[in-house]
Amino acid sequence: MLRKLIACSFSVMCLGVGVACLAAPAPGETYPTPEDAAADPDFALQGEYISDNIGLQVVALGKGEFEAVMFRGGLPGGGFTGKKEDRTVTRLEGGGIEELTENMKKVHRKSDTLGAEPPKGAVVLFDGSEASLKEHWQKGAKMTADGLLMQGVTSIDTFGDFTAHVEFRLPFMPEARGQARGNSGLYLQGRYEIQMLDSFGLEGKDNECGGIYKAAPPAVNMCLPPLSWQTYDVEFTAARFDDDGNKVKNARVTVRHNGVVIHDDLEIPGPTPGGPLSGKENAEPGPIFLQNHGNPVRYRNIWVVAH
Repeated sequence: MLRKLIACSFSVMCLGVGVACLAAPAPGETYPTPEDAAADPDFALQGEYISDNIGLQVVALGKGEFEAVMFRGGLPGGGFTGKKEDRTVTRLEGGGIEELTENMKKVHRKSDTLGAEPPKGAVVLFDGSEASLKEHWQKGAKMTADGLLMQGVTSIDTFGDFTAHVEFRLPFMPEARGQARGNSGLYLQGRYEIQMLDSFGLEGKDNECGGIYKAAPPAVNMCLPPLSWQTYDVEFTAARFDDDGNKVKNARVTVRHNGVVIHDDLEIPGPTPGGPLSGKENAEPGPIFLQNHGNPVRYRNIWVVAH
């Protein structure tokens, strides 16, 4: 069965829909927690599997349909060669997934920076407490009853050059597609966005998880299954301006997604639309902004070290 799937390449249907989907309402159910998602039997089947030198990502599409994305060499970030020809995709129903994964081991990968402790001198923007919510986030910021930060928040603190750690969890929205599927974003200085999106199983484009929109796709798509806790670890160098306000150097960023480098000292040509300071690229420091795109994305353990 594995060899048969590797030998064939199937077209990816709707998962990679682009920006045109932004205004479309997400169909189907939205599950913000693993406990909620347990009501959908497809949630138990979706996820990552391994066998010998093969990695498999099973993406739930709703109503018993799945995409099976197979990688020669292992999972992304865990042996996959990165070559297009070593990635194959097919559509299957629930019974086909169970047959395909019968001799494979399901794995639950975790970022090696998950739960990273803030170093000395760090500004702890959110630690699950009401105090951190009120002290570090602008009016309107909310948290869940179990101590998770909700999307659509802007930090009171502003930063120039910095190191940042953010943990985030994307909802399970099996019938949604493209930009309607667990969308948010981490805006550096309120200007430059690192996409947050349920891009599990996708190729990894600039408008998918880890991408810098219209600037650069991630080197590898390290997006874990929805409702997994994931991490961004960011080294950011702000743009430089002369005394007359003219930009002389672009901003630069290194990003680790779930511990894997997806952007290495990347030059960012300009701001990403949608941020509170997207139209104001200048020498002034800016906030951390977590975008609200109408999906229940959750965050925890956010800290920043200013340089």
